[in-house]
Amino acid sequence: MKKLHVGEILDEQVEFTLSELCLICNSEESLIIKLVDEGVIKPKGENHENWKFSAIHLKSVHSAIRLEHDLGVNTAGAALALDLIKEVERLRFQLKLYEDSHD
Repeated sequence: MKKLHVGEILDEQVEFTLSELCLICNSEESLIIKLVDEGVIKPKGENHENWKFSAIHLKSVHSAIRLEHDLGVNTAGAALALDLIKEVERLRFQLKLYEDSHD
């Protein structure tokens, strides 16, 4: 597997196994499984033996890890926080589109 560097941009088509994602994120499998259970990330595949994760999942996992380690938020709290952040981003995008169409 190719070694990744901080800030490196990944092709969204690249896929990782559970063990590769754990290695890249410096995380335990149990945390990734909890993130899947909480709906933070949704891998392809039926069970954790054949899950495939995309580069998009990396951002979510890193954000969840930061929330847990830096703020002491549990996995369910991290899932809620990430959902709220995504919703705020979506609403900001819609507001920008609305403002641009009324200028």
